[in-house]
Amino acid sequence: MAVYVDAPRHRVGRMVMCHMLADSMEELLAMADRIGVARKWFQPVSHPHFDICKAMRAKAVAAGAIEVERRQLVDVMKRYRSKWFADLDERAAVEAAKAACASRTRSRTKEIRHD
Repeated sequence: MAVYVDAPRHRVGRMVMCHMLADSMEELLAMADRIGVARKWFQPVSHPHFDICKAMRAKAVAAGAIEVERRQLVDVMKRYRSKWFADLDERAAVEAAKAACASRTRSRTKEIRHD
């Protein structure tokens, strides 16, 4: 089991972002907590992951994340999808993370509207 990061390529304003994925939701969330990435940045679409900046990527690598090329990342996603279909506990973990993410988004939207 492992956590993976690809090369930073995607510009968001002044930042250059990359993806952080893992072999399990438990590992992904544990790494996010360890390096200080807020869970509200969890991306449940297509494949559970976090988009992280170069500074957080460096922290993840220092904490044991494996640097991979884009093609290798696709292989990781394929393996995860196979696991997801076979493992009910993993499916439940993903759904719980999605629900928590949606809940945080709704509460943040309410905060913005009340300002």
